[in-house]
Amino acid sequence: MNPKRTALVLIEYQNDFVSEGGALHAGVAPVMKRTDMLANTVNLVAKARALGVAIMHAPITFAPGYIELGEQPYGILKGVVDHQAFLENTWGGAICDQMTPQPGDIRIAGKRGLDCFWSTNLDFILRSKGIEHVAVAGLLTNCCVESTVRSAYEKGFKVVSLTDCTAATSEQEQRFPFESDLLFFSRPLSSHQLLEELARG
Repeated sequence: MNPKRTALVLIEYQNDFVSEGGALHAGVAPVMKRTDMLANTVNLVAKARALGVAIMHAPITFAPGYIELGEQPYGILKGVVDHQAFLENTWGGAICDQMTPQPGDIRIAGKRGLDCFWSTNLDFILRSKGIEHVAVAGLLTNCCVESTVRSAYEKGFKVVSLTDCTAATSEQEQRFPFESDLLFFSRPLSSHQLLEELARG
């Protein structure tokens, strides 16, 4: 796996999810703790960046009042509204300190739903940079991670889903995607396995 042809897409490493006191943190904290996903991701990002991997941050943010959404949001987005999560220009909507973008990293703007490709220019950026391999990390495993992996696969990228750099709201929702759905659309690897492949080039 050529690091220069690889991108690491980091989904919603924002305070409302990953930091104590975040609006949705309590729901993911147990799985985050078990997988140690934040520390694993920090380590992966530093080493992958040094190898030349393109680091891409994909936060989700909304304007006050969630004017981007319909009058009656449902499902996961209703939960976001109900908890007043991911508001732009707030602590909760900000990328957490441990994952602060560094010079040379790319911030993918415009994410308003589950799939990182849907309302952003992620596909354009990946193709402009000649990316062939896309590794996906973040939250939620069975939601935004899976949606993004499916789209990346459909678009012809070679996709890796990261088993120890993801989290969901329950052990079942964390485990099942890697045992079933994600096997159809990606190669599930640990961060250490990914780094080994990148080091071999």
